[in-house]
Amino acid sequence: MKKIALIAALALALPFAASAQTTPAKSEAKKAPAKKQVTRKAAKAVEEVTPIADETNIVLTDADLAVAQRVSVGKAQCELGADVTVTADEKKPGFFNVSTKGVKYRMHPVESRTGAIRLEDPRAGAMWLQLGNKSMLMNQKAGLRIADECQTAEQVAFSEEMKKNPPKSLFEGADPAKK
Repeated sequence: MKKIALIAALALALPFAASAQTTPAKSEAKKAPAKKQVTRKAAKAVEEVTPIADETNIVLTDADLAVAQRVSVGKAQCELGADVTVTADEKKPGFFNVSTKGVKYRMHPVESRTGAIRLEDPRAGAMWLQLGNKSMLMNQKAGLRIADECQTAEQVAFSEEMKKNPPKSLFEGADPAKK
């Protein structure tokens, strides 16, 4: 009986003996140095004076330069009170600076099969899509529309003309005449 009691006491004491021999865990981990937080106002001030990087390895084709000549430049009023400004780059023909709400993009034309004017900033993932009656600025990386339903004075006039003389429907005349 004494042997069983001795074995039971030993079995209960072994886990405590094993934990007593291990080194205690460090309770005080080194704290990372506090990062200095930048306010939105300070970030915006820096962004406004920082020039857009104009070095690029993109070479425009003749077709791209032809698209660039059709780009409507100036300030476009958008829905929800937003606006987008498109200006041609004087140093590099065919390139454009597109800006809205403190965000600036350096874009170049990309040929489109649909006939729409398309400017892209591959580094930022932004795209400016310009149709006859409206334009849109998108961030393709984030999958967001930055500005929608944007119109320059030329596009407003084109839109009014479309209302007066609507274009022919794509499906008009597609069905054979029924007898």
